[in-house]
Amino acid sequence: MGADSEHWSDYYAVTVERPAWPTVRFAIDRFRKEDAPAADPGRSGRDGLEPRFAVDLGCGAGRDARELLRAGWRVLAVDREPAARVALEAAVEPHLRARLQIHVEDLATVAIPRCDLVNASLCLPFLAPDTFFPTWRRIVAALDPGSRFAAMLFGDHDGSATDSTMTCLPPDRIKDELAGFEIEHWSVEEDDRPTALGEPHHFHLVEFVARRVE
Repeated sequence: MGADSEHWSDYYAVTVERPAWPTVRFAIDRFRKEDAPAADPGRSGRDGLEPRFAVDLGCGAGRDARELLRAGWRVLAVDREPAARVALEAAVEPHLRARLQIHVEDLATVAIPRCDLVNASLCLPFLAPDTFFPTWRRIVAALDPGSRFAAMLFGDHDGSATDSTMTCLPPDRIKDELAGFEIEHWSVEEDDRPTALGEPHHFHLVEFVARRVE
């Protein structure tokens, strides 16, 4: 566990200044367009209503959480690594901190409250199948119609697919798991390139944003 924690600390240091992933930016934009008729220009959140609420799973150093905060959202950021809390607390702008909560908890067991958006960028694949699917069901249960699920997953051709402690699903299986959602954004990419820490890896990335419709 010590070496694993050190690995993630190095990862946070490398990625802390990187921009939010396209999936979360896409989701924010969709909500912004939906809220535009009621929005008061220059104000965060929606006119007369509480700011929208996102749960950012596997938040890491907070590249997505900070983007959500800057867009006026309330954010619950979750990561199992204490180093993630330290990195996010150091990186988030002071005037945004009142809308941020950080929980150091395992994704396999964390309670996910009802929210407008569950964001899971490159974290769910690190759950073994016996915890991946129950976590997926908890995510779906947290989303009412009109809410969204944004995620980046590893496909079955990814270099990690042979690791029994991880879950790398065929893209068609991921679509099957999104029954009851309208897929608004979908992308599948496969290539060889270094990881954030410079390690060679064959990537099979599946990213999506899906809106709950039933």
